[in-house]
Amino acid sequence: MDKRLLSDYIDACELVKETEKDIFRLNQKKKTIIQEKVKGSMHEFPYTEQSFKIQGSAFSVKDDDHLQHEEELLKQRKANAKQIKVQVEEWMLTIPVRMQRIIRYKFFDQNTWEQVAKRIGRNVSGESVRKEFEKFLKN
Repeated sequence: MDKRLLSDYIDACELVKETEKDIFRLNQKKKTIIQEKVKGSMHEFPYTEQSFKIQGSAFSVKDDDHLQHEEELLKQRKANAKQIKVQVEEWMLTIPVRMQRIIRYKFFDQNTWEQVAKRIGRNVSGESVRKEFEKFLKN
């Protein structure tokens, strides 16, 4: 496990959220119904005027196929991002609790090293926490 994967975890979490929003917007697009009112009358006497409401989908079959393909790609993107999240979360369970806290505060909560040190407590400095983290990564 390296620092890059921790950074990827943060991006993966955000990507899952963004992809869920994209899928929702795509599904809303599919549900778009266009409606129009028209007037007409019978061909024969008496010419009685009537109003008709016409409605239907704004998309052709080809458009719908394209939207379904796009939705599948979004679902695949979401699954890949979730896989990265799971990998990091499984790895986090195997490391010491103190390091879990440091990583969580620094990378997941995106704090500075000084903020991490303050949250860790025990009168440590940001620099000492950073060095402890770097030493952990080297092992």
